[in-house]
Amino acid sequence: MRQRTIAEPYKIKMVEPIRMTTRAERERAIEEAGYNTFLLRSDDVYIDLLTDSGTTAMSDRQWSAMMLGDEAYAGSRSFYRMEAAMREIYGFQHLVPTHQGRAAEHITSQIRIKPGQFVPMNMYFTTTRAHAERAGGVFFNCIVDEANDPWSDFPWKGNIDLAKLQALVDEHGADSIAYLSLAPCVNMAGGQPFSMANIREVSAWAKQYGLAIIFDATRAVENAYFIQQREEGYANRTVKAILREMMGYGEGCTVSSKKDNLVNIGGFLATNDDAFFRKAKEMVVIFEGMPTYGGLAGRDMEALAQGMVEMVEDDYIASRVRQVEYLGNKLIKAGIPIVRPIGGHGVFLDAKGFLAHLPQDEFPAQSLAAALFVDSGVRAMERGIVSAGRDHRTGEHHRPALELVRLTIPRRVYTNLHMDVVAESCQELWETRSAIHGLRMVYEPESLRFFQARFEPLVPVLHG
Repeated sequence: MRQRTIAEPYKIKMVEPIRMTTRAERERAIEEAGYNTFLLRSDDVYIDLLTDSGTTAMSDRQWSAMMLGDEAYAGSRSFYRMEAAMREIYGFQHLVPTHQGRAAEHITSQIRIKPGQFVPMNMYFTTTRAHAERAGGVFFNCIVDEANDPWSDFPWKGNIDLAKLQALVDEHGADSIAYLSLAPCVNMAGGQPFSMANIREVSAWAKQYGLAIIFDATRAVENAYFIQQREEGYANRTVKAILREMMGYGEGCTVSSKKDNLVNIGGFLATNDDAFFRKAKEMVVIFEGMPTYGGLAGRDMEALAQGMVEMVEDDYIASRVRQVEYLGNKLIKAGIPIVRPIGGHGVFLDAKGFLAHLPQDEFPAQSLAAALFVDSGVRAMERGIVSAGRDHRTGEHHRPALELVRLTIPRRVYTNLHMDVVAESCQELWETRSAIHGLRMVYEPESLRFFQARFEPLVPVLHG
């Protein structure tokens, strides 16, 4: 029987015009932005794959829910609707809303980390690591080695290596660990999931030493989908049920709601730990707002609560990941090096393989992202040595094994024709890759430098 095409489980109700600029306009724009795609004006961008954070197209049900927002300073009914949705979907008892995910990371780090303690992560994420280090914590990478090989087809590259955790405890003791910060669908590894079997084992290990697991559950739904598709025993379970089981192995989570939760702003901290919850409520008042709004308007909380319901609809999440796979498979067919298996929220170009003639200190991923914008107006993001930052003790660059350009697919925003444009531009650059030159950094902020750093070409640019 011939396989039939499966369409998106929605129809388009509103459109936003976009404009293709000329190459000369894009050359001027990237030069003015210091060859940093974060510093481009969105009006100069044709297809924006910089991030899936806050770039979602909300549904008619979410827009309708916003009209019900209760803007009370304390005790907002919109908070209680968001709390009820979180309890149903994630399964935790306590909710602390925040204006976005990094605020939840900050509060968690300040409460749970004592200076000098280790914070094991299955590969770092930029803001999570920055908040941990600002609280005096020491990042410890406990991801499996397969995650560092972009060509490996290992299906669970987000898995935690228990041997690495055990070695840390054997050398420094369990008291040296603040908590385990574990991300479903590891962003910096290419959107790679962990298995339920792995997190079950890690949970049992952590309980043995009295250690808490706090999930960075920003993209946990994509991980739940991969478990449904790949792991034995889960094919007939809903994504919603799989997510609840996954969260059940932790004591809490932080979430940037601008991803899974299908909204343009928001985040939260959730936990079953009563003492942690009390301290978090104290801190949210200082940094964000009252515990029943935490930096969000009532209308934001209404849209967020509805987004939680929609994000675990099986048809939606299958369609979302299928679009990412559509782009990834086109690039694989063209022979372009990408991280495999294809991730949940984006396709990651292997810049080391793409621009093998550039050493890592010439920022190949940054160079490739800039070249992609000039070629087609597609904005992507560097995820390599620039994002990794510097060692605070030595001042040297962190040199990650992976040097990637992230083509991040916003949720419910673009069609597959847009993905065709992206694929054709990548193929054009692949065929002319020897003409792409490296960059030097001319401005560098002290922290999270990838957001604001500026560069200039190592070879003078001749505008066409």
